[in-house]
Amino acid sequence: MTDYDVIIVGAGIAGASVASEISEDCSVLILEAEYQPGYHSTGRSAAFWTESYGGPLVQPLTTASCAFLKNPPAGISEKSLLLQRGAINIGRTEEAHLADQLLSAFSGSGVAMDRWSREEIQTRVPLLKTGWDHAIFEPDCCDIDVAGLHTGYLANARRNGTVIQCNARVTNISRTNDIWRVKAGDKSYSAPVLVNAAGAWADTIANFAGAAPIGIQPMLRTMVQLRTDPPSHPDVPLVVALDGSFYFKPEASGSYWLSPHDETAVLPGDVAPEEMDVAVAIDRFLSVLDVNVQSVTRKWAGLRSFAPDRLPVYGFDPEIPGFFWFAGQGGFGIQTAPAAAKLAHALLLGNPKGDDLNSINPDRYDPARFR
Repeated sequence: MTDYDVIIVGAGIAGASVASEISEDCSVLILEAEYQPGYHSTGRSAAFWTESYGGPLVQPLTTASCAFLKNPPAGISEKSLLLQRGAINIGRTEEAHLADQLLSAFSGSGVAMDRWSREEIQTRVPLLKTGWDHAIFEPDCCDIDVAGLHTGYLANARRNGTVIQCNARVTNISRTNDIWRVKAGDKSYSAPVLVNAAGAWADTIANFAGAAPIGIQPMLRTMVQLRTDPPSHPDVPLVVALDGSFYFKPEASGSYWLSPHDETAVLPGDVAPEEMDVAVAIDRFLSVLDVNVQSVTRKWAGLRSFAPDRLPVYGFDPEIPGFFWFAGQGGFGIQTAPAAAKLAHALLLGNPKGDDLNSINPDRYDPARFR
């Protein structure tokens, strides 16, 4: 039996960020079921930061993460983890009401948004087909160096003494005398606090620990990389459908990344793209741009796990002492990671929030809302 202050289940962006934040104050163990951290979700991200993604109740976490991502601490990265891109939320001729709704949803939030005409859209998307006449432009949207952020968090946690065990799938959890005992592989570990950062497996870990499941549902998300004629231009922004049916962005290689923004409920596990979803993604992409598809150079799928209200779940379980939820981060777990991890630090150690989290109401994400 090896003793720690905190055991974290999951080494994706959730577990890595929390470990990095608390490791100066606690002895920490991360248990990761896979052979490498971030295998199912973090490593398959579309890699963008945009304040409207996830909706107005997620936006405060995204906004509060910006300063950290732009100027990360030296222990995380020596360079900025954001690269300016911009995003166009685009709608068809008959979808002016969707543009109105987006502006209204973020009114007063401080998120920079500009309404664009078709002529303005074409200045950034010159191969635009007819029928796309409405857009909301978000100038602050950026690409995220996801690998840099994730590895930076893991490296910082290790420097502070965190132990990371891969190929360590949890098979049993019990609690005696206020101490959690966790079995993973042929080893057992103990700690007074257990952090559930298991992503798609969050409810499974809750069951092991005797906590009531929240109903966190893994959703399959398809991504496709295309080579086109003409090739992509790097100055084209992220393009997102106002009706939520697709997004795409160019890559420096001349190809495009695109997704049909699908959310197919699946069981926790490894996932692969369905050919029909790939075809749907390409069809929606070609409805926007006047290009020819030369080849599909890559296709993959990842998991996005949502709580029933589609908000993240951060905090101690109200019924199971010492069991801390850090899950349900949907597709926005990377862009909100810095603020979410700082919030978890405050909640785990009973400290006040820092001034950079003043806009965040932790009660909004408390697991008690489901009890």
